[in-house]
Amino acid sequence: MNSSEENNEKRESSEFQENLNILREISFFSGFPLEALKVLAYLCTREKYQSGDYIFSQKDDDGQALFVISGKARLFYKGETKEGVIRDYDEGSFLGGLTLMANLRRLFSLQALTDLTCLVLTRDKFSRTMEQFPDLMPKAIKALVEGIGLWEERFLAERDSDCTPCRHKVGVSLL
Repeated sequence: MNSSEENNEKRESSEFQENLNILREISFFSGFPLEALKVLAYLCTREKYQSGDYIFSQKDDDGQALFVISGKARLFYKGETKEGVIRDYDEGSFLGGLTLMANLRRLFSLQALTDLTCLVLTRDKFSRTMEQFPDLMPKAIKALVEGIGLWEERFLAERDSDCTPCRHKVGVSLL
């Protein structure tokens, strides 16, 4: 084996280990056994976007979840009469767990504010892994439900209890 092949193997092994470490830190995957995480770490890809690129667009069903490795992105919504910024995502943000579970059109658009590197997992690769590890689906559903509950708790804690419009927007955990 020549030195270029050895360097390539080390880089691939290092990237695999980094992917595995990232997945282990994401709450969505927290209940998954190591063997399943290794398969997912192998199947993930790293995508690079330039500032201004769209990672996904409203109404698309791209079937991808992503973790922001580096850079910053902005989520925004465009309605028929209104549009606006929802929030920014920095390094360490995970988006799209629901997208892995079912066909789901994006309600928002995500655009790179800076050069951006993301770890990307597609629904197809996730589904194939679920077929190999059928006991994982209840764990994934549990992680999603817990995530929704935590989101709603934070939403309520950050809002004034007298905020009538806010109270009319909660209840997602009742679904």
